[in-house]
Amino acid sequence: MKTFTKAAAQLVAATVLSLTLPLVAQAGGDHAKMGMDHSKMGMAASPGMTDGEIRKIDKENGKITIKHGEIKHMDMPPMSMVFNVKDKAMLDKVQVGEKIQFIVIQDAGKMVVTDIQAGK
Repeated sequence: MKTFTKAAAQLVAATVLSLTLPLVAQAGGDHAKMGMDHSKMGMAASPGMTDGEIRKIDKENGKITIKHGEIKHMDMPPMSMVFNVKDKAMLDKVQVGEKIQFIVIQDAGKMVVTDIQAGK
């Protein structure tokens, strides 16, 4: 039952993100022309490193499960979720239980890890 609840929560989170992020992107205008400076608003202009811990590695499918802290540039709270990786070779350099820092981006409707570093 606990696994079902966790899976259901991940499905809900993924569904909400997949439905709302494109709308937010379309609604946004050119903030530079509006005189908005994201650095003064506490908003990240580009993806930054996020702390996490590797929970599962799926080399065959190029996926990694990470229990992560807040992903600030995506306004995402801490949780555990499955991410695609940009390059499957990244998965050869990490192991389950390892503390990491990583960068994730939204690419074609999927959340993709583009960089993984050893945690601090």
